[in-house]
Amino acid sequence: MDALKVKEALQHRKLIDVLLNPNLHADLVLKGGYFINVVTREIYEADVAIKGEYILMVGDVKDLIGPRTTVEDIRGKFISPGFIDSHMHFESAMLTCTEFSKLSIPTGTTTLIGDPHEIGNVLGVAGMKAMIEEAKTLPNRILFTVPCAVPDAPGLETSGFDVTAKDMKDLLADPYVQGIGEIQSFSNIKPVYEHAPELIDDLVAAVSYAKAIGKTVEGNAPGLFGSELAAHIISGGTHVSCHETTTKEETVEKLRYGVSVFMREGSSQRNMAECIRAITEEGLDSRRAIVVSDDMVPADLLKYGHMNDIIRRTIAEGIDPVEAIQMATINPATHFGFKDVGLLAPGKRADIAVISDLMKMTIDQVYLAGKKAADKGELTLEIASYIYPESVKKSVKRKPVTKDDLTLKAVGSRARVRAIEAIPFQNLTGGSEFTLNVKDGFIQPCLKQDVLPLLVIERHGRTGKIGKTFLHGFDLKSGAIAESVAHDTHNIIVTGTNYEDMVTAVNRVIAMDGGIAMIKDSKVVGDLPLRIGGLMTDELTGKEMSEKVEELSRLAKVELGCGMEVPFMHLSFWSLVTSPKWKITDMGLIDVDKFEVISTIV
Repeated sequence: MDALKVKEALQHRKLIDVLLNPNLHADLVLKGGYFINVVTREIYEADVAIKGEYILMVGDVKDLIGPRTTVEDIRGKFISPGFIDSHMHFESAMLTCTEFSKLSIPTGTTTLIGDPHEIGNVLGVAGMKAMIEEAKTLPNRILFTVPCAVPDAPGLETSGFDVTAKDMKDLLADPYVQGIGEIQSFSNIKPVYEHAPELIDDLVAAVSYAKAIGKTVEGNAPGLFGSELAAHIISGGTHVSCHETTTKEETVEKLRYGVSVFMREGSSQRNMAECIRAITEEGLDSRRAIVVSDDMVPADLLKYGHMNDIIRRTIAEGIDPVEAIQMATINPATHFGFKDVGLLAPGKRADIAVISDLMKMTIDQVYLAGKKAADKGELTLEIASYIYPESVKKSVKRKPVTKDDLTLKAVGSRARVRAIEAIPFQNLTGGSEFTLNVKDGFIQPCLKQDVLPLLVIERHGRTGKIGKTFLHGFDLKSGAIAESVAHDTHNIIVTGTNYEDMVTAVNRVIAMDGGIAMIKDSKVVGDLPLRIGGLMTDELTGKEMSEKVEELSRLAKVELGCGMEVPFMHLSFWSLVTSPKWKITDMGLIDVDKFEVISTIV
C-alpha cells in the first residue's frame, strides 16, 4: 500500500471517530442551505458538516456542532459540489496556472484538467514538467492530460520538440498526470491511415501503456461518423471524450457510442448550444454530456466567470439547473474515475460552491478541501505568484526576416490564389479562390476583397521554413498582427495589409522572445511579451493580463480596423492542422482532409 493510500485510510478512521464519538465535532458546518444532490438530481434543505479536508455527512448535523465548530449561515443559498473544467489550456489565457487559478477559484471552479500540449509542442517534455511542477504548489486541484504525439502531423508542421509513445512512461508516472490528452494525431482518420500509418502504431502503443497503468485517454474526433468514429474510439482504448463536436448529429452518434461529449463553450469557440440539442430535442440521456471551456481569455474570466458562466448558458438553453450542474461535477468525475470529487457525500473532499442565485449561477462562497477560498468573488486564500525558470524563456530561435522572405512571388499581372476562409468563433475554416494583382513580382493583398497574406514562420531553429497563403474574412483595414501563439506547433503566424508592416511585426515578436505584436506604418501600435515558451507570461497578474489584452483588442479594432472579435485567438487557430478545411503551417497551405500540402497559387 502506497503512502497516499495509508494517509487516506488514517483520515477515514478519524472521520468515523468524529461521527460516532459524542466528544468529537466537525470543524465547519454549512447550515440552512438548499443542498444540490447531483446523484439523484434533487434539491432539498440540508446542512453539510466538514472535518479537515473532508465531508462528514449531509443532513441533520446538529450533533456534530461543538464549541469550536465554525457555523456558516447560508439560509436561502444553494450548496453545490465545486465545478470541474475537464478540458482547458492555460496557455490560451497566456497566464501561468497560478494566475489563472486566482481568477477561476472565486467562480466556483475547484478542479482543472489542463492539457499542456501547447508548451509541449514548443519545449517538449521539459516544458510540460515545468508546468506540472507549478500546479503542485496550488490549493485547487490541477491534473494534466499529456500529448502522446508531438507534432500532430509530422511532415506537415514543425514543432520545437518531438514527443512519442517512448515518453509516456516518464510523463504518466507523475501522480499529477491524469492520462493522455486529446489524440489529435488520429483525428484525420483516412488520410493518416493511408499516408502515415506509423502514427496509429505509435498511438496504440501509448494508449495500451496508459490503460495498463490505470490512466485515461481523451479523444479528438471533429466531424467523425460511422467507421471513422469507431476507429477513433478504438484507437483511444474504447473510453474517450471529444471536445471538437460541433453539431447535434455528431453529438447524438457520439453519445450513443458512449463517448463523453465535452461541449465546448470558451472565449472563441462555442459549440454547447448546438450540441445540447441532442438532449433538449432528441431526449438523449445527459450522463455523458460534459461542459468545458477549452480556451478562455482573462477578460472573460473576470467579466463573466468560468464554469459557472458556462453552466448559466447551458441553463439558458433549456436544461434544468441541477442537470446543468451535473455536467460540470458528477459527469466529469465519472468520466475520469475521480473518487473524491464531483459530488458531496461522506468522505469526499470538501470542494464546495455556495450559490446565491441558481439561475444566474452567482457564486457566494468557495471552499477548497474544507477551507474558505473565496467570498463574494474575492479570494480569501493567499496564493503567491510563481516565477518560471529561465530555461523555458528562450524559445524563439529565429533570425529577423526581410520583405523578400515573406512575399509570395508570381509572374504576370494577375494571379489566381487559394485563401483560407475564416469562420468566426470556430477553429474550422473554409477555402476559397480569388484573383489578385501582381506588382513588382509578388502578389498584392486586396483590401476590397478582404484577402490578406497569411504566413507561418518556423521559429524553433529546426527548418527555417516559411509557409505562405492568403486569408479571407479577417476584416483588417491597415497594419499587421503577428504572434508566437499558433496552434499547435506555435511557430510565428502573421497577417497584414502590407508586407512592410508584416516584416516589422514578425521581427518584433522575435525580439521579444515571443508574444503578440501589432504594427501600423512600421510603428508598434501595441505588443505583449510572452517569454514562457512564447505562449505565456509570469510578469503579469490575471487582472493585468486582462487589461492588456482588452487594450490590444481595442487597438486592433480602432487602429487597425479589425472587425473580427478576439482577433489574436482566431489568428492562432488558423494553423491548427487537425481541424478542416485548409490551414497554414511552416510547410505551406495544408488541405486537412487530404493530409497534404497544396499550392497557394492555383
